[in-house]
Amino acid sequence: MSEAYFPVGPGLGLEENFLSLDDILMSQEKLPGRAESTLPRLAFALGQGAGTGDAIPEGSKLEIPLWLAKGLHDSKRRIISVELPKIYKEAWRTVFSADANVVDLHKMGPYYYGFGSQLLNFDNPENPEIAQTILQTFISRFRRIMDSSQNAYNEDTSALVARLDELERALFRAGQKGLNDFQCWEKGQASQITASSLVQNYGKRKFTDMDG
Repeated sequence: MSEAYFPVGPGLGLEENFLSLDDILMSQEKLPGRAESTLPRLAFALGQGAGTGDAIPEGSKLEIPLWLAKGLHDSKRRIISVELPKIYKEAWRTVFSADANVVDLHKMGPYYYGFGSQLLNFDNPENPEIAQTILQTFISRFRRIMDSSQNAYNEDTSALVARLDELERALFRAGQKGLNDFQCWEKGQASQITASSLVQNYGKRKFTDMDG
């Protein structure tokens, strides 16, 4: 029986993959912002008005879904301005640089890496620091995640993954699947070891970029 849905990986960097459930959910995460001009007929959609025709006055504080913030953001017309969520601000960047492994990423934001990468679409003088922190956080946490995935064979892993963001959880699952496949192969229960779907998807994406 064939699968009804084949999981599609999230996009990389500034781009979203609109076939990815993870990216669809991530695009619903909200950004704090401010209306730099009057926004007609958007009050009801953003929970700030009783009728569908109500406008949001200039200067109003907003909580905007990422997908809408990207659509409205225009540095020339100044329709809206967006602020950094607290986990990407300098105070939290200092925490990450000290020891990224102590942070409960899932509690702070289940799409820390993807959402943070999307923030780079907005004009912000702190963008280089944000990008560097996201990269260093991933590097710092990656080894522990993979070590944990290899040392928790046939164990309850709920406590291990509770503090991971969704990308890290996918890596953890890939590590566990790789270990399980290897164990089956060693016992003669599998004819061959196959590459992880994450590796296969990365390879396909890389060749597509080269062809373009």
